Amino acid sequence: MQKPLTYLASLALTVSLALPVAAQDTPTVDTVVATVNGKDITLGHMIIARATLPQQYQDLPDEVLYKGILDQLVQQTALADTYEGDLPKRVTLSLENETRSLTAGEVIEGVMAAPVDEEAVKAAYDAQYTDQEAGEEYNASHILVETEEEANTIKTALDDGADFAELAREKSTGPSGPGGGSLGWFGAGMMVPSFEAAVVAMEPGAVSAPVETQFGWHVIKLNETRKTEAPALDDVREELELQVRQTLVQTRIEEITNDADVDRMSEQEIDPALIKNIDWLE
Repeated sequence: MQKPLTYLASLALTVSLALPVAAQDTPTVDTVVATVNGKDITLGHMIIARATLPQQYQDLPDEVLYKGILDQLVQQTALADTYEGDLPKRVTLSLENETRSLTAGEVIEGVMAAPVDEEAVKAAYDAQYTDQEAGEEYNASHILVETEEEANTIKTALDDGADFAELAREKSTGPSGPGGGSLGWFGAGMMVPSFEAAVVAMEPGAVSAPVETQFGWHVIKLNETRKTEAPALDDVREELELQVRQTLVQTRIEEITNDADVDRMSEQEIDPALIKNIDWLE
């Protein structure tokens, strides 16, 4: 990945620019924006350079990036043109790795771009939603206080006919107090274990004995329960199609790799620690 020159970050404040080079009627990826010692720099080169910049640079104004990137490419081309002799091993190996990676990426992109079979999407939906048991969701309210004694007093008042929501607004120290103690709907794992265990054991309309958690003492009322419903296929289609494509990619990678003529040296023949010998590349 190319590293942007350090001055690029300050260009927005320090450089006054004209619009880029002489416009052509219909610019393309091959449009030449500069030549250095007879070597062309194209609009395509600039597009790639911009795409590899860190996000904080990509957010700079277009005219700032244009000037900064073109300056960088001109400088790199001029510097590269002065190099004499064979390239160091670290450079040639890096180029080979980058070419290999980008070429393999094109194969993967081809698989990802292929149309997804509707039957595969439906099968993924069935596996994730249809074949799973419906879960339970709970709608509850609570009154939170600091001590067990306070909680017992509140429970007694409720048993004697006090209104739960009014008591919650008056007594609860929790953020749900002003709303009558309502916690809305929640499913398994969304509440602390002791609170959830009390709710699961209750019948709708019941009020619990005081329950202790790390937040204090709760008196809980279970308002109602419901079964969770699977989403419609179209609501999760994009997610399912991505899953199917990822599975296809992994399958294709394994197929191609298995079909390849591969001869690996064993770890007994090559010491794994040798991959740290960066000095070999100098």
